Amino acid sequence: MSVTAVPLRPVRRSYLVWIWVAVVAAVVVAALLARQGDAPLLRESRGSGVVTTASGLQYKVIEPGQGGAHPTASDVALINYTGRLIDGTVFDKSQQPTPMPLSGVLPGFSEALKLMPKGAKYRFWLPAKIGYGDRANDKIPANSTLVFDVELLDFIPEAVLRQMQAQQSMMGGMPGGAPGGVPGAPSPR
Repeated sequence: MSVTAVPLRPVRRSYLVWIWVAVVAAVVVAALLARQGDAPLLRESRGSGVVTTASGLQYKVIEPGQGGAHPTASDVALINYTGRLIDGTVFDKSQQPTPMPLSGVLPGFSEALKLMPKGAKYRFWLPAKIGYGDRANDKIPANSTLVFDVELLDFIPEAVLRQMQAQQSMMGGMPGGAPGGVPGAPSPR
């Protein structure tokens, strides 16, 4: 059996350059198409003006507020908020200004509130490890990144709130409140 060798002509160097340019262009286009598939809230979390803390909390200042003091772990914050999944699905929204004890909410939510001055509006991205983690419920899948738009209206020490509630209960009840608790106590927990 004989094998006939067919000699290959050399390829011009300019053809090789064009092949590499085409490969690089294909990779760039593929990367852009992959990013297009991201949810808008996820893309925004990678944008300018987003700060990431050591815990993984990401936040963006929408309105800076009045400056000055920030809530502490022993405060109750009065807020308006909307909670969404990364795909934009709303899972919780305040219908009116809502009191939130910082000691009784998700760790990431508490951390975020402590960054805000009165009057500020922030957007927070809470990774699962400082959110619900691997716990799931009917509205929030396990290991979900949560996105909150929050407006901090005011805050007071929880002890002052408890004292005010005790005085109200001595004077004949707490209109619109829950006995012995924080009025309207829905929380993003």
